[in-house]
Amino acid sequence: MNIIGSALEHYYGQEYILRGIDIEIKAGSFTAIIGESGSGKTTLLSILSTLLNPTLGSVTFDGKTIAEVGNIDTFRRHNIGFVFQFHYLISYLTLRENVALAALDETLIDPLMESLGIERLGGRYSDEVSGGERQRAAIARALINRPKIVFADEPTGNLDSKNALGVYELFKRFSDEGTGFVVASHDKKLAEYADTIIEMEDGIVKKIYQR
Repeated sequence: MNIIGSALEHYYGQEYILRGIDIEIKAGSFTAIIGESGSGKTTLLSILSTLLNPTLGSVTFDGKTIAEVGNIDTFRRHNIGFVFQFHYLISYLTLRENVALAALDETLIDPLMESLGIERLGGRYSDEVSGGERQRAAIARALINRPKIVFADEPTGNLDSKNALGVYELFKRFSDEGTGFVVASHDKKLAEYADTIIEMEDGIVKKIYQR
């Protein structure tokens, strides 16, 4: 799914968060949005992923605006996956049940969890597994409906360096298989795995380059 953001601006009161950003996310690409805290990367990610409306500007998905895609919840469920810094797993459900809660086709759950190395943990609860395993369950939940694109905001913020690299490697593997990823992070190591790197600073795109 190609996503184009045109003349995007966002501000709260008199505080500008984004300043006139034009950006294109190509279908199936792995895009990293890199920047320090306050650079605007999370706001940009939220706008591109339909979670936030820009103050000014527009976003299109394969040429259609949000108004034209129809029911936004249905559109998200069939096209978009989300991964956040905090896994947001439901504590009284097992890992498998958390994934099943989002699944349109439950027959896909076990093969996906196996591919992520957590099938054997499906019957455990989130407080019974490691942080890296919890985040893998959250990734499974994001991927279960075979979305066209996954948006991830600081997905390794609570992980050690080894588990963080493991998450990036998973994103890269699924990206190589055709799923698009847009990942916002202050961790510059992310750039080593991405096809496109967008550097942000003070609400503007400072640089875009390809690997």
